[in-house]
Amino acid sequence: MPVRAGKHRALLGALALRAGRVVSIGELVAFLWGEDPPARTRGTLQTYVMRLRQLLGDPSLIRTTSDGYRLVVPPERVDVHRFTATASRARQAARSGRLTEAADLYAEALGLWRGPALVDVPSDALRDDEVPRLAERLLVAQEERIDVELALGNHERVVPVLRALTADHPLCERFWAQLMIALYRGSRQAEALEAFRLVDRVLDEQLGVEPGAALRELHQAILVGDPSLAAPAGRVAPDVPDQLPPEVPGFVGRAEPVERISRLVAPDGARTAVPIVVVSGVAGVGKTALAVHVAHRLRDRFPDGRLYVDLRGYAAGPPTPVVEVLTRFLRALGVPPEQIPVDPDEQSTLFRSLLAGRRMLLVLDNAAAPDQVRPLLPGAASCPVLVTSRDDLRGLIAVDGARRVGLDVLEPAESLAVLGRSGPAAEELARRCGHLPLALAVAAASVGGGSVARYLERLADRDPLHLAHDALPPAARRLFGLLGVVPGPDFTPEAAASVADVPVDVAASLLDRLAEARLVRSVGGRYSFHDSPARFAASVEGDVAAARLRLLEFYVRAVDHCADLLYPDLMRLPSAGVDPTGVSPTGVAPTGVDTAARARAWLDAERANLAAAIRSAAEHGPAAVSWRLADGLRGYLWIGKHVTEWLLTAQYGMDAAHEQRDVAAEAAMHQNLGTLHWRVGDFAKSIAHYTRAVELHRVTGDLASEAGVRGNLGLVRLESGDLASARNDLETCLALKREAGGPRSGETGVLTGLGVLAVETGELAEAVDLLGEALAVSVEHGLRSSEITALTLLGVAAQSMGEPQRALSRLADAVRLATEAGFREAAARALEVTASVRLDLGEHAEALDLADRALGELREGGDQRITTNVLVVMASANRGLGSLRAADEQFQQALTKARRIGYPPGEARALVGLAGVRRLLGEPAEARALAEQAVTLTARLGFRLLERAARTELAAVHRALGDDLAAAAEADHAAHLPP
Repeated sequence: MPVRAGKHRALLGALALRAGRVVSIGELVAFLWGEDPPARTRGTLQTYVMRLRQLLGDPSLIRTTSDGYRLVVPPERVDVHRFTATASRARQAARSGRLTEAADLYAEALGLWRGPALVDVPSDALRDDEVPRLAERLLVAQEERIDVELALGNHERVVPVLRALTADHPLCERFWAQLMIALYRGSRQAEALEAFRLVDRVLDEQLGVEPGAALRELHQAILVGDPSLAAPAGRVAPDVPDQLPPEVPGFVGRAEPVERISRLVAPDGARTAVPIVVVSGVAGVGKTALAVHVAHRLRDRFPDGRLYVDLRGYAAGPPTPVVEVLTRFLRALGVPPEQIPVDPDEQSTLFRSLLAGRRMLLVLDNAAAPDQVRPLLPGAASCPVLVTSRDDLRGLIAVDGARRVGLDVLEPAESLAVLGRSGPAAEELARRCGHLPLALAVAAASVGGGSVARYLERLADRDPLHLAHDALPPAARRLFGLLGVVPGPDFTPEAAASVADVPVDVAASLLDRLAEARLVRSVGGRYSFHDSPARFAASVEGDVAAARLRLLEFYVRAVDHCADLLYPDLMRLPSAGVDPTGVSPTGVAPTGVDTAARARAWLDAERANLAAAIRSAAEHGPAAVSWRLADGLRGYLWIGKHVTEWLLTAQYGMDAAHEQRDVAAEAAMHQNLGTLHWRVGDFAKSIAHYTRAVELHRVTGDLASEAGVRGNLGLVRLESGDLASARNDLETCLALKREAGGPRSGETGVLTGLGVLAVETGELAEAVDLLGEALAVSVEHGLRSSEITALTLLGVAAQSMGEPQRALSRLADAVRLATEAGFREAAARALEVTASVRLDLGEHAEALDLADRALGELREGGDQRITTNVLVVMASANRGLGSLRAADEQFQQALTKARRIGYPPGEARALVGLAGVRRLLGEPAEARALAEQAVTLTARLGFRLLERAARTELAAVHRALGDDLAAAAEADHAAHLPP
C-alpha cells in the first residue's frame, strides 16, 4: 500500500535510512517538524508510528524502544542499503580483475536509483542530513562503473551516459576526463579535445580556475596521440592472446600441487598484490608440464588472454633477452610495432599500463634469476604470474612477495601411470628413473609394448636418456649430437638437414625417430629440446664445428633468398661463403619459399632463431655471419617494423665488424643503424650513422655503396629541414651512381628526393622534370612503390603550380595503384594531397572526407609525418567549414606531433594554420606570435613556398592589429617569393 501522507513518508524514510538501528524521538521530531514541532509532539509521533505500522501491514516491523523507534528489516530490503552493499561488491570484483562481474553489479546498484534521493519526502532536515552523503556515494559509483566499462572497451556505450553526467555535474573533472577518454578511443579525437575546451571554459566562468593537473595531462596525451590511452580498447579485439603451449600428452597425477598452485594463482577472495608463484625443482621433474597444465586448467578465469615465454635460463645457448620478451608480449597485446619503445624500462612501463584492468595469466618458464622476471611483472593484481625455475628465486620471494611451491618427484602410483604399466618390474623401473617425469616418459617410449624386465636388464645403472640414445640407428644418434649446436629455441627439418649434411626428407625422418624416443619435442612441424636432452646432446661427440658452420651457412643462404624475393633492389652486402676453411655447404634451401609472402612468413617463423644465430656468430664466430645476417634482415625488419629486434641484431653485427676491423662490414652496419633510426624518426642518430658509413665506404673505395648511403643521408636531411646539405648529398649520390654505372632503377629514390627538394624551394619546373624522370624509370623497371611516390609528388607540384585538375588526375592514379598494391601509407599520402587540392578548390567537406579516409589507412600504425599532414588538412577543412575550435585543436595536435618527431615542414604548416585560426577567433596577439615563429622557421630552412604562406598570414595578422605598414611590408616580401 502506498504511503501517501507526507509526514508518514518522512517517518518511514528516517527509519529506513537507519534500518536495524534505533532512531531517537528527538531525531524523528527534528526530521518531521524541524524547528516548529507541535504542542503534543510525542503523542502525535506515536499516532504517526501507529498509522505507519498499519500501512506496512506488519506492526512488528517497527519496534518501540526506551528512547525511540527501530525499523526491523534486513538491510538488503532497503534500496539505499542494497545499493551500498552491491556497489561494494562491484568494487571488490573490479579490484580483483573480474570486470564483467563488476559491470553487472554496478548496473544492478545504479538501477536501484529512480530519481534524486528523498525527492518526495517533505523533510528539509532529513534531506540536508542525508542527501549530500547519498549523492556522493552515487557519484563515486557512477565514476567507478564508467572506469570498468572503459576497461572493458565499452567506450562507445558510455559516451551518452557521460554526456548527461557532465551536463548534470559540470564541475566534476573526473566525468570530463572519462568522456575525453571514451571519445578518443572511439576515434572522435576532435570531440575529445572540444570536451576539454568546454570544461576549461566552465571552470573558468564558474570558479575562476583552470582544469587540474590530471585533466591537463590527459589533454596533452590526446594531443600527441599517446598509445597508452587507446590500450584498454585492445581488450575487445577478437584475437585474445593465447600463447600457451599444448598440454603434455598423458599428464597424470600432481593433484595436490595442482590445487595449491591454482589457489595461489587464482584465489577466490579480493587481492591487492600481484600473485607470483614460483614452481621450483630439479631438472626433469616436470615443472613446465605442471605450469602449462595449471594454466590450461585456469584458462576460463583469465578471459583476456594467457601469455607464455620460455626464458631459456638453463638452455645451452643464451637466455631470451628481456627486450625480446617484452616486444613479443606488447605485440600480442595489440601494440603496433612502430609504437613499441626501444628502451627496456619504457617497454616495462607500457606493458604494465596495458595489463591494467585486464584478467590475464603470465607463465614465465625456465627463469634462472629474479632479474629475468622482474621487468615482466605486471602491476595489476588481476594478472598473476606463474614462474618455473630450478632455483627457488629467493630474491623474488623476499622482495616481490612471490610464493614458492617446491615440486618433488612423482608418487610411485603416478610414476606407474606415466609408464602405463604395473607390477614389480614397472615399480623397479620407476625407482631407477628417480620418479622423474622426463626420464619416465623416455623409458616408456623405449619400452613400448615390450618387456619391462628386459628393458631393466639393458638399462642397468644408466640414465634412460643414454639408453634411448644408444638404441637409435647411427644416423639418428649422429643428428641428435649435432643438434646441440642450434643456438635458437627450435629448428626445422631444413635446419637439421644442414646440421647433418643430409637431404631434408632424411632429416625429417630422423627427427621423427628422435621425437618418438622423446629426445626432442615436436609441435607443428618444428622441433625443440628439453633442457636435459639438450645438455646430453651437447656432450655427444661429433664434428660439431662443421655442423654449426653448415647451420649458419643455411641461415645466411635462406635470408639472402628471402631478401631477393622481398626487396631485390635493396643494396646489400655481396653474397659470399662464410666459411674461411672451405667446408662446402649442402645447398639446403627453405622448403616452398618461392614468393614474397612466403619469404616473409618464413622470416616471421625464424626471427628468434636468426637473432640467436647473429648473437652466437658475434660472440663465438664466424663474425661474418653476424653482419651478413643483420644486413640481409634489414629490409624485412623495416617492412615488419620489428624495431627492438632490429636494434639488437644491428648492434651485434656492428660489434662483430668493429672487433674484426672489417671496414666494409662496419660501414654496412652503420648504414643499417642509420636506416633504423630514420625509421623511428631519430634524425640526429640516423645522420650520425649514415655519415660514418659514408666515411668508411670512401676508405674502401666502394662507390656504389657510398652512393646508396649518400642518397639515404640526403633524404633524412631533407626531412629534417637541412635543405642545403640534402641537395649536396642527393646530387653527389646521383653523380656517384652514374659514375659506378649501375642500373637506372637505382636512381628513382634520388630523383624523387631531388624533386621533393625542388618543390620545397619553389623550383617547380625543375621539380616536374625530376619527378617525371623518376616516374618514367619506375614504370620501365616495374617499381610500383616508386611509381606511386612519383605520381603523388607530381600531384603536389601541379597543385603548387596552380593546376588542380592535373594534380587530381595524377593523384587519382596514385591512390588507385597504392590501393591495388595494398600500400596503405602510400594511399594515405596520396589521399592527403588530394584533400589538400580539394581545399584549394573550396571543397571543404570533400577534403574532410578524404582526410578521414587517409587517417583510416594510418590507424594500424602509419608514418607519423603523413599523420601530421593529414591533421593539418583536417584542421584547414574545419576552418573552412566554420568549426574554428575543432580546427584550433587539430592544428595544435599537428604542431605537437611535428615537434615531437622533428618534422619541420609539418611544424611550419601547423604554425601557419594555427595563426590563421587564432586571428579569426579574435586573438591577434597570439596569432602574430605563431605566424612570426612560422616565418623564422621557414626562412631559416629555405622552405620558400611555406615561407610565402607564413608571411601572407603574418600580413593578415598585422592588418587585424591595425598595423597596415607592417602588413604591407610582409605582403610585399611574400609577393617576391616563389608562388
